[in-house]
Amino acid sequence: MLELKNVSCGYGKREIVHDISFTVEAGEFVCVLGPNGCGKTTMLKAVLGILQPFSGIIMLGRRNLSCMREAELGQAIGYIPQAHTPPFPFLVKDVVLMGRTPHLPTLSFPKKEDREIALAAMDELKISYLKDQKYTRISGGERQLVLIARALAQQPKLLVMDEPTSSLDFGNQNNVLEKMRLLSRKGMSILMVTHNPDHALFCADKVVMMKRDGTMLRKGTPAETVSEESIQEIYKTRVKIDCIHLAEGGEIPVCVPVPSYMEQRLGA
Repeated sequence: MLELKNVSCGYGKREIVHDISFTVEAGEFVCVLGPNGCGKTTMLKAVLGILQPFSGIIMLGRRNLSCMREAELGQAIGYIPQAHTPPFPFLVKDVVLMGRTPHLPTLSFPKKEDREIALAAMDELKISYLKDQKYTRISGGERQLVLIARALAQQPKLLVMDEPTSSLDFGNQNNVLEKMRLLSRKGMSILMVTHNPDHALFCADKVVMMKRDGTMLRKGTPAETVSEESIQEIYKTRVKIDCIHLAEGGEIPVCVPVPSYMEQRLGA
């Protein structure tokens, strides 16, 4: 679906991301972990076609992404940013409907089918109650859910997310991650940047770990990549990774930071 081959990119003459290679297969959920300033968002801009790589190739399907037209990219890739400052007081349902724009001919209006798809996206995230409210008057967390619904209405093959849960409360974070995980199981490819190792442990099929200098530390399954040693290396914070056993059966891996006053007890 998506392949980065030895990609380096940045701004002007400044190279921030160095020689990154990984793939996102059809129906695969890939999380990118890394500290602030390592180039995660810069790399996403290259994937979105906003930045041209200094070197390397980005392939979307069998095509070089740099050769694709803007309308083609809009139909194939959906994007959910960290946050969005609304310039105009559109109704929520109209903001979600904007996700259908790449599928519409020039100067045409949305059809009944487009409106139905937008409403279905809001239903999927349980925000239909917001549809007639002004986007400028809802909370930041609600706006983020609206942006996610807009991306779902776009019906992309690849969904790119830059810390999509950063402004959501605990319950909505879990709700969004579960919905995204379900979408990937239905065949949508997802590339998500996050600072939270627990998000990668919870929903990722593959994890790409980036170092502060913009190079890649590891890539592979969560079990292969997210370890106490690797998290400490990229975040400079000691953690403990363990599994929580559920009464219903099964277990969930979790990553917990170790407070400095506890390190001596753990043999630091």
